[in-house]
Amino acid sequence: MHVVPGLKVLYFGTPVVLVGTRNEDGSANLAPISSAFWLGQSGMIGMGNGSQTVANLLRERECVLNLPSASMVDAVDRIALTTGNPVVEEYRVQQGYRHVRDKFALAGLTEQAAELVRAPRVAQCPIQLECRVVAVHPFGEVGPNVSAFQVEVLRAHVEEELVIPGTQYVDPVGWDPLIMKFCEFFGGGANLRPSRLAEGWQMPHQLGERAGHIRV
Repeated sequence: MHVVPGLKVLYFGTPVVLVGTRNEDGSANLAPISSAFWLGQSGMIGMGNGSQTVANLLRERECVLNLPSASMVDAVDRIALTTGNPVVEEYRVQQGYRHVRDKFALAGLTEQAAELVRAPRVAQCPIQLECRVVAVHPFGEVGPNVSAFQVEVLRAHVEEELVIPGTQYVDPVGWDPLIMKFCEFFGGGANLRPSRLAEGWQMPHQLGERAGHIRV
């Protein structure tokens, strides 16, 4: 039997993306998001307009979409409730967000130069997509508070061991992306660890023994 609960959150499961951008002073910014999808050589990413990443995308018109593997969950979680914007809105403060200038350092990740854009790659990410912004759209019922950015993938960097030999295809068995499902981290179908984001957003989860947290 189906019920109609009036769902408040529709994050059924999407890959985590670490969006690398450049701040106005040239320093690197890194933002974890989970609103992203791809069609062909184009992608769509979405985030709140109060973020430093949105300001950087609007100004620089470029980014790197770094895709972490499930084994990187701890690094991603360390920057989950951080923002590069020095002005943190009150509702975000209540959720636990704080301003962090150097997110690479906090996450324990290494900045790597891109080849076609100024935005930074994350050396530890097995897949890195250099992109340029081609269009910006206000998104959903929240209107001006959220934007969706359409990007063109200019170059894809993939760990050699993930590429099927003799092809231009990623091995779907070898690639284990970090997935965010209703604000919780998953990899290989299992819940990996409690999420700071879920706690900050007060998600009514009951993971407990049923989830069987796996530390990686």
